[in-house]
Amino acid sequence: MGHDEPDLEVGPPQDHAAGTRAVAISLQQAVKQMGPTRTARTLSRLNQVDGFDCMSCAWPDPDPEHRHTAEFCENGAKAVAEEATLKRVGPKFFARHSIGELEEHDEFWLGKQGRITHPMVKRPGGTHYEPISWDDAFALVAEHLNALDSPDEAVFYTSGRASNEAAFAYQLFVRAFGTNNLPDCSNMCHESTGVALGDAIGIGKGSVHLTDLYAAELIVIAGQNPGTNHPRMLTALEIAKKRGARILTINPLREAGSTNFRNPQTPRGVIGHGTDLTDVHLPIKLNGDHALFRAIGHLLVEWDAIDHEFVAAYTDGFDEWRREVAALDWAQVEELTGLSRDQVTEAARMIADSKATVYCWAMGLTQHRNSVATLREVVNVALTRGDIGKPGAGLCPVRGHSNVQGDRTMGIWEKPPPAFLDALAAEFDFEPPRAHGFDTVEAIEALADGRAKVFIALGGNFVQAAPDTLVTREAMGRAELTVQVSTKLNRSHLSCGRTALILPTIGRTETDAQAGGPQFVTVEDSMSAVHASRGRLAPASPELRSEVAIVTGLAEATFRGRDGHGGARIDWAGLRADYAVIRDHITRVVPGFEAFEERVQTKAGFTLPHPPRDGRVFPTITGKARFAAGPLVGLDVPDGHLVLQTLRSHDQFNTTIYGLDDRYRGIKNGRRVVFVSRQDIERLGLTDGQYVDLVATWDGDDRERRADSFRVVEYATPVGSAAAYYPETNPLVPLGSRAVGSNTPTSKSVLVRLVPRAEDPMSN
Repeated sequence: MGHDEPDLEVGPPQDHAAGTRAVAISLQQAVKQMGPTRTARTLSRLNQVDGFDCMSCAWPDPDPEHRHTAEFCENGAKAVAEEATLKRVGPKFFARHSIGELEEHDEFWLGKQGRITHPMVKRPGGTHYEPISWDDAFALVAEHLNALDSPDEAVFYTSGRASNEAAFAYQLFVRAFGTNNLPDCSNMCHESTGVALGDAIGIGKGSVHLTDLYAAELIVIAGQNPGTNHPRMLTALEIAKKRGARILTINPLREAGSTNFRNPQTPRGVIGHGTDLTDVHLPIKLNGDHALFRAIGHLLVEWDAIDHEFVAAYTDGFDEWRREVAALDWAQVEELTGLSRDQVTEAARMIADSKATVYCWAMGLTQHRNSVATLREVVNVALTRGDIGKPGAGLCPVRGHSNVQGDRTMGIWEKPPPAFLDALAAEFDFEPPRAHGFDTVEAIEALADGRAKVFIALGGNFVQAAPDTLVTREAMGRAELTVQVSTKLNRSHLSCGRTALILPTIGRTETDAQAGGPQFVTVEDSMSAVHASRGRLAPASPELRSEVAIVTGLAEATFRGRDGHGGARIDWAGLRADYAVIRDHITRVVPGFEAFEERVQTKAGFTLPHPPRDGRVFPTITGKARFAAGPLVGLDVPDGHLVLQTLRSHDQFNTTIYGLDDRYRGIKNGRRVVFVSRQDIERLGLTDGQYVDLVATWDGDDRERRADSFRVVEYATPVGSAAAYYPETNPLVPLGSRAVGSNTPTSKSVLVRLVPRAEDPMSN
């Protein structure tokens, strides 16, 4: 695959997000892929009560009475256009294009080819995908699964797009088969959040409602770029600002979406200046957040800015933590954060002066070796101020994929809690496996060394999303069978096993008709609200099947003829015919889903219980919220190296590339750029606009990891920190470099050298 980008242009970054240009681009891309009538009919139902849930981010919807007619953002419109496109990838396409030929194209080209229309198979030694019937596809999977020496030789991955109903049926199939090998995209993004919050407050989810952001006196946004990754959050921040909130942003880059928001649905956003969002911005060095929040805690203790009543009644471990923060080394803090003591003090004073603070974060905090410790330090600060379980305050991890939180709630987890397995056993009369399964990194390792032979993915683009791309591709190539349940073509269809299947599924925008009649599905957003989603478009092909139908079809084929087996006793056809049957099972297996069918039929759906938020009840091992003490550590950066974070452009969602522009950062017609400060460019003897190869350094092995031909772009980043887009830079993330406690790949703290290229690829 070629790396040259001859049309790449670099201009100044923007100082605001959204505005009328965002509307124009949204409509332009939607009409190009869907046509004007289909665009109007589809976007008018996006995130509406009687419509379908956005398939991109998991930002919550406002109450029904407060939703706009256009309740979506630019990237949401792009996501819909990608799914509802009129372009098709059918058997003739695969006959024309060999796998080797498709490998020569980039991810942008692959994604733009359209919707996959038929189940396809690559036979051993084959060069092309060929059509296969659904019955034969299911039988092929069953043959491979039943030939394994152990169920643990199969891996069952899930992306965050799967509905609650599909996820529940999937984990039921997998556990009836006999394994907990259920890695998911959480392992690569917010696993550190789940581990940290589970230990600290007893539940691995955020503790706020959307209305808490509106009521907050202060909102802290750390390691997050709302304007690109969760654009509808900007509307909530605008409401909060109008009600008097202050906003503190902590991020290596000062992003347009955190600076000024021009809401295209208000006169001020169309013809006025918009709303300035950030009051104070801290341009922190990569991996410096642990030190920052430790220093903030130190100052809160020094100033006695502590909610003593809350700490005494609801927490433990405070005295040990207080003794530790008292011994803070300010020189170490300034070195690790790149911030001055005055900057840190200003941020701490904002928190001390606020009676209600919401703490938001995303993957900028979760993908470091010390991520769990960092998030425990964020919680320490919140506990010191009593900022859990009161209006306008709380912890707000912002999830990236639309139902990634719901999938975990439904049991997609390689480490299921015993209570969940007990409930599953009681409901379905079989004994689920109890041993923990493989997470994402462990699954790749198991495929690489032959301990796993079958890989099945319910959605996603695993090969491009995973770290250490070359290692991951080689591991997938060693599998006997890979199965991808997909809507569109992606790299994971090409980096496949000896036998490979593509099973095409309907999307969120499309109708789901089963034997029991039209069906709807449900999702859970970042703030634990559950609501229905109903597609309205005709499926892209009559050959498509729903995720639930595919999962239950796989289960039926796998357990056929195994009379007496727990999986054979489950009524898979009944689950497929009427999703209300699945929801009825969920009511007895998953806490908080009592009267599921009745409550989800209401306009707003319902919000799951959250004991810390609802009543300051903390289901931890001590029965109280827990302060965490531990050493303050940072990265050891060798001379001549930078710390690189991988990030999205504004024209993508996860591994889906909508376009080749990142207009908020001034990039047009290209993606292979690396953002570096002027000081580092001079220090390393480079020039702005020069082309370099990125070479990763990791002391865990002697492999050289490279990503070639990136243009150096001078940018306002902290000295020592750099940034570049993924998935192009995923080959640089070592599989073995993981967060302590969560095993999350360290995609936001990759040590790299910038090696000048012998020949500038643009010289021709």
